[in-house]
Amino acid sequence: MSESPIRVLIADDHALVREGIRRVLDDDPGFDVVAEAADGRQAIARVGETEPDVAILDISMPELSGLEVARRLRDEYPALKILILSMHDESEYVMRAVHAGAAGYLLKDDAGPALLRQAVRAVHAGDSFFSPAVASRLTEALRGGSSGSGDPLELLTARELEVLRLVAGGNSNKQAAFELGISRRTVESHRESLMRKIEIRTVAGLTRFALEHGLLDDSD
Repeated sequence: MSESPIRVLIADDHALVREGIRRVLDDDPGFDVVAEAADGRQAIARVGETEPDVAILDISMPELSGLEVARRLRDEYPALKILILSMHDESEYVMRAVHAGAAGYLLKDDAGPALLRQAVRAVHAGDSFFSPAVASRLTEALRGGSSGSGDPLELLTARELEVLRLVAGGNSNKQAAFELGISRRTVESHRESLMRKIEIRTVAGLTRFALEHGLLDDSD
């Protein structure tokens, strides 16, 4: 009785990285790479088209970051398992990935073929999987979080984070409303709420805050 292969989507803006991951998984009949995506919006569209079991996401992608993609996929496709594969090993990124819905987090530098396959199988089975360096970062972050002076991003709702990213990126309230498919008044309400929570009152301040917390991803 052979089980069906795990259906996988690979999202990374570097074609060579996608090809490398595909080769690692194609070498094992237990996996079926059903789609690839070169940016965040494409990743979301491909998930809707192909219905994978596991999505492997890079963090730094054009259009939408992997963290934003993870948040949206978590809300739209709750059964989908998300594995982050990134160069970023800072505890802030790891914590944000977990809060965004990722079940696993691997570093590109130490994600060999065996470890990658193990991680995909683990998250597909409903377990969490973190490479050793990431696990230590996560432990440090969790210990530090009990001090009461945690990450200010954790004060914000998923929608407030979306509004923050758009406004800090130079969009007007009207443009943000169009992008998110909500009313301008709702955007203004979220904007007021998030500015109050993080105690920043200017767009310049929001932009600086977003840059410092990796919400405005460069495509280079």
